[in-house]
Amino acid sequence: MPDLVSAGAILICEQGTAPATLVVLPLNRVMVEGKPAANIEDHISIENIPSLGMCRSPINPEVAAATAAAEGVLTPMPCVPVIAAPWMPGAERTCISGAPALHSTSTCECGWGGVISIEEPGTIRTQVV
Repeated sequence: MPDLVSAGAILICEQGTAPATLVVLPLNRVMVEGKPAANIEDHISIENIPSLGMCRSPINPEVAAATAAAEGVLTPMPCVPVIAAPWMPGAERTCISGAPALHSTSTCECGWGGVISIEEPGTIRTQVV
């Protein structure tokens, strides 16, 4: 069974250069292992998912422009995630604040082509179904 994800989970993006820490606001939330538990709606850029270092995606307009200026040499630019949809999949039977709980195998897609995944869930003893 996958682990429940909480505030402080470590996120990575295949197009980013550095991990980031998931932010879960403690509003009307269940506390798990002393931290607010996350649900699939915790996908808001900067609010929940901060910058993941530098973006290397050639479809990011900033990266494309910098790469063109560098005569075709890939030039990463600061990451600003563009997340249009919630994390998927969520837990099948566990809900947090009215939405499926976020678990350690969930991912979300950045509009610049990267897939954001959970490297460390922030919990060590709590699993979801």
